[in-house]
Amino acid sequence: MSASTQPLRIGILGAANIARYLIDGARGSPKIRVEAIASRNLDRGKAFAAEMGVPRVLATYEALLADPAIDAVYNPLPNNLHAEWTIRAADAGKHVLCEKPLSATAAEARAMFDAARRNGVYVVEAYPYRAQPQTIRLRELLREGAIGRPLLVHASFGFPIADPSNIRLKPELAGGSLMDAGSYPVSLVRMIAGERPLRVHAFAHMTETGVDRTVAGSIEFPSGLFGQISSSFATARERKAYIIGDAGLIETGYYNDTSAIMPPTIVVRRGATWNAPYETIGCAATSGFRAEAEAFHDLVRGGWDRWPGATPEESIDIMLTIDAIAASIRSGAPVAVGG
Repeated sequence: MSASTQPLRIGILGAANIARYLIDGARGSPKIRVEAIASRNLDRGKAFAAEMGVPRVLATYEALLADPAIDAVYNPLPNNLHAEWTIRAADAGKHVLCEKPLSATAAEARAMFDAARRNGVYVVEAYPYRAQPQTIRLRELLREGAIGRPLLVHASFGFPIADPSNIRLKPELAGGSLMDAGSYPVSLVRMIAGERPLRVHAFAHMTETGVDRTVAGSIEFPSGLFGQISSSFATARERKAYIIGDAGLIETGYYNDTSAIMPPTIVVRRGATWNAPYETIGCAATSGFRAEAEAFHDLVRGGWDRWPGATPEESIDIMLTIDAIAASIRSGAPVAVGG
């Protein structure tokens, strides 16, 4: 078996619930093998590994990073631990697929990519929707000029959280809807714009714990494109995007996993008039977590041309934008996106 076809042996830091999706998605893939998880609560780690069929459990994160049988690390730890353990993994010579948002601040994101370059490894941010056939087709349509020049993007993601003990509501863990659901619409708008924003203006409703429950914000780009994003822990479940150009519009979901419940369809209106025809484009229903994991293998074995996800430049811009949105929420005024 050549190096390019060998499965990527992945170790998982912690036993976070979202790791279940990656393990299930990678199950049976010839490109990915989940070798081990590390858990500081060994009993919990053993129960999680037994449930998910992971062959080995290590008692410390350090042991996972030192394990020569691990090629790469998946980091689904709380947001405030992303930078520390991704940098430590890179310094141990491991490639890293880190859960979104990549970090708690843009400065941390830069430090993470510096560690990747220093050690000759890949560090990337996990957005499973980016590896979906639906998103790949969306990008093709935009490159083809199906709607002309994009001028407005509306992207939203919301779902209800009722449990006040949920880690997403804890400020000490870099919680809040912006840092969770909100990173998705920010990433989508940045992907479509293809450039760093100029400035943002945002508002929020806060929780009793001091994190944002619902956020709405506007993002301005040098090209003239405007993005409008929203995220919420209070709304019904929804995840939609509208992309409006000078010669048409696109309506699409951007789900992590697609199915009959979350259909991978793109609705395109080609033309600027009310009576311009609509076309519905169906794409393959796919586990985005499997597609992302296999794309991560392809990146490690074949380089950046094989990766459909966020580039380091995009991930830094996403965090700069999130930083600016948070500052705008605090000040109530527009905020320039830092360089």
